[in-house]
Amino acid sequence: MRNTNRGRLALLLKLRNPRLGRWLLRSHMSLFQAKGLAKRFGAVAALDGVDLKFDSGQILAVLGQNGAGKSTLLRILAGLARPTAGTINWGGGESQRTGVGYLGHQTMLYPELTARENLIFAGRLHGLQNPAERADALLETEGLLTVGHRRAGTFSRGMAQRLALARARIHAPKLLLLDEPYTGLDQAATQRLTQRFSKLNENGQSLILVTHDTGQVTALAHQAIILRRGRVAARLQGPSLERKQLEEQYSEIQETDSWA
Repeated sequence: MRNTNRGRLALLLKLRNPRLGRWLLRSHMSLFQAKGLAKRFGAVAALDGVDLKFDSGQILAVLGQNGAGKSTLLRILAGLARPTAGTINWGGGESQRTGVGYLGHQTMLYPELTARENLIFAGRLHGLQNPAERADALLETEGLLTVGHRRAGTFSRGMAQRLALARARIHAPKLLLLDEPYTGLDQAATQRLTQRFSKLNENGQSLILVTHDTGQVTALAHQAIILRRGRVAARLQGPSLERKQLEEQYSEIQETDSWA
């Protein structure tokens, strides 16, 4: 589709479906393209030839059983692990250091530092000129400004996760990588986090989300991939992301894997 036609369609959709319209307006800009990504640990292939093109403004969900390669994929995209084979080409002059924020399984906060100190320290690592100002802005955005003086080790799981999200955003990355962000959260905290991700995306943030929760995928994602033994077993978008269809295909792939 030509950009002019795409723009007209996006504006029309924005009137009828604001979330879809905003996504279409941004989605022609590629953030990265990965080709043939592989990662081996001895004889074990954690990833085996993954191709993935990701456009700006999207939320991509990555599903799969334990050991399917989900976390390995995110760690490679974050620059925390090197692929054994394959390439990643970043668009728009971005780099992994400046363009990507990463939130892993664990919050990895410094428990003896205050919430504010955790963010200031992260900001200094990223070379921010005024990390304290950025820290205060993020604390306010995440609803943590009044507890910014408290040590991170005293926070509940939900509060710690919000602080870790703020830290991942300290350098204003275009892409957030979220590895099982709902782990250990109760239903209320899960709902708040989903709403937060949705709001970030409305404001232009791109996200890649690893999760087992098909309900959250249906609520958030524009696209999804299902990994099986390090390979992309399915690519889903549009009607196939409806919860019933998604769960059926996910279950079918899991059953196939269990019989293999």
